[in-house]
Amino acid sequence: MLRLQGIAVSPGVAIGEALVLDNEGFRIPRRFLPRDAVEHEIKRLGEAIDETLDEIEQSRQRIAHRLGEDYGSIFSAHAQMVNDQKLRKELEELIRERHYSAEYSVSRVLRRYAKVFQSLEGAYMAERANDIFDIEKRLLRRLLGERREELAQVSGEVLVLARNLTPSETAAMKPEFVRGFATETGGPGSHTAIVAEGLGIPAVVGAGAFLSDVSGGETVIVDGDEGVVILRPDEETLARYRHEVEEQRSLAAKLDLLSDKPCETLDGVCVQLMGNIEFPAETALCLERGLDGIGLYRTEFLFLMGDTIPTEEEHYRAYREVVEAMGDRPVVMRTLDLGADKMPLFPKPDDERNPFLGLRSIRLALKHVDLFRMQLRAILRASTTGDVRVMFPLISNVMELRRARMVLADAMEDLDEEGAPFNRNIQVGMMVEVPSAVVMLERFVDEVDFFSIGTNDLVQYTLAVDRSNKDVAALYTSSDPAVIRLVKMAVDTANAGGRPISLCGQMSGSPLYTMLLVGLGLRTLSVTPSAAPEVKRVCRSTTLEHCEQVAAKVLTLESARDVKTYLREELSRLLPDQPI
Repeated sequence: MLRLQGIAVSPGVAIGEALVLDNEGFRIPRRFLPRDAVEHEIKRLGEAIDETLDEIEQSRQRIAHRLGEDYGSIFSAHAQMVNDQKLRKELEELIRERHYSAEYSVSRVLRRYAKVFQSLEGAYMAERANDIFDIEKRLLRRLLGERREELAQVSGEVLVLARNLTPSETAAMKPEFVRGFATETGGPGSHTAIVAEGLGIPAVVGAGAFLSDVSGGETVIVDGDEGVVILRPDEETLARYRHEVEEQRSLAAKLDLLSDKPCETLDGVCVQLMGNIEFPAETALCLERGLDGIGLYRTEFLFLMGDTIPTEEEHYRAYREVVEAMGDRPVVMRTLDLGADKMPLFPKPDDERNPFLGLRSIRLALKHVDLFRMQLRAILRASTTGDVRVMFPLISNVMELRRARMVLADAMEDLDEEGAPFNRNIQVGMMVEVPSAVVMLERFVDEVDFFSIGTNDLVQYTLAVDRSNKDVAALYTSSDPAVIRLVKMAVDTANAGGRPISLCGQMSGSPLYTMLLVGLGLRTLSVTPSAAPEVKRVCRSTTLEHCEQVAAKVLTLESARDVKTYLREELSRLLPDQPI
């Protein structure tokens, strides 16, 4: 058994077989063979070895011709490894005696060899480990052939293990099959983490190098509550986690009973609960959970899911589908909120040394005005089908907001000239995600109809922490007193100016912070649909007076650890069976 500590980014516990993805996207299966298939499997292995030797020889000849025989000898060493009789004997024994598939045998044995080299000191030994991984890939490529799978094509229940996953790869996962995932790199608040939470998939990131320790098909536990990944768990650990899964299911059944109940405190204070979504299909879960509308529709995934930049019609169809599904409930559409470094279809910036401080979100949109106007036209056209509102991300100064509003006015003028209908009085809002926006919020009050606090970025920019860097991920926390004071400043300013304000970051979906946020004066929270029942349960179990007492106490604390400890104690006292 191997226990790894990573960063919890999406709650829940998942137990199942590993699907290991290397950087070529291989799926390495674990498949036991019937007795009468053993000889056929031995033959398949032999053919794969022979084909791999031919491939290595071709590589050797190519390099020797270009650079000389000394360079070609690198591949001669690879050929010697593949042709090693001890290796072949060990692989055949696993197939004959344990009835393992050839793929699983290759993966298991070669990863064990590579692990030995990785444990030895020196660059030479590290390179030998890379050589073994290269041989593994060559053999698997021959064995798997056309049976390699894209992540979106997975059709059996698995836990995905990878070095890293992009937001688009995560978005392609089918929750009915991908029961959880863990990555070696990454941090909290990343777009990958956000998508995982939206899909309700338990996830752990930043667990460190572990792919060489696991082969496809082995049993794995992903604990998205504690940020733990367990490879090859023993029976005692399996039994404990299976019990925990059953407890979570029992709690989920209780929470389902709250779907048609109002989200209000014991003393009758209403808290509007909205949904955060990425895809039109998520509206069904929002309605099922009894949410009051969509507080954050992340439109950027239209740009990530295809090979071409989406057309205005593609935007319009997606937006209309969401609005029609939500009926008369409000739908807040946030315009493109990604960096140029995450947009494969956009030109790469010339000098993007720090993407989080560079060309992203509203800055990227204002640099590509034609695409920005196209998106705004689609939003405006969809506004005739329901209560649509538009929101601009990462606004850091008043002039930036005014430029965005000018593009919106241009889009309205275009539609006017074409005779296309739209809501001329569409509500316009902005995300409050950077400290400069909080400090200057009183200047924005007369410029917008509403505000929404995005704590994922606000934490990052307030604490100067790269949320995707596992080395500093421990510093990234919503419980930091500086972040909480900024939230309070924003809420107080918006309330004083008569402008509605909500909070839509991951902080809003954690029941740990619910009493604090209500006590700070927030009356609208936008959460992932999967998090809504727990947040509603907290609201329905407390009073406004208690929430204000919690907030007052938190504002006296000096460290994130003290804040989190206090909030855990309060939540445990309120709801003893609530997982924290």
